[in-house]
Amino acid sequence: MLLTSILPRVFIHKENGQEIVLSDPGKNFSAEAVLNFYSGTYPILTTAKVNGPEIKRDQVQYTFVSTIGTKG
Repeated sequence: MLLTSILPRVFIHKENGQEIVLSDPGKNFSAEAVLNFYSGTYPILTTAKVNGPEIKRDQVQYTFVSTIGTKG
């Protein structure tokens, strides 16, 4: 028998060398909307971009990468 399931989305933000896993605020949100949602809590996300999705550990993972401090 073949079973299918929807993988949960998680959003990963790295701050001070720590990996912070942020839960999905709603499946109707796009990845960019989730970035905007969490930018109130984590101001560094206002200049971040979204990488992903990547499937790891039975999750769909998106990574928020900050562009502050990079040149070019």
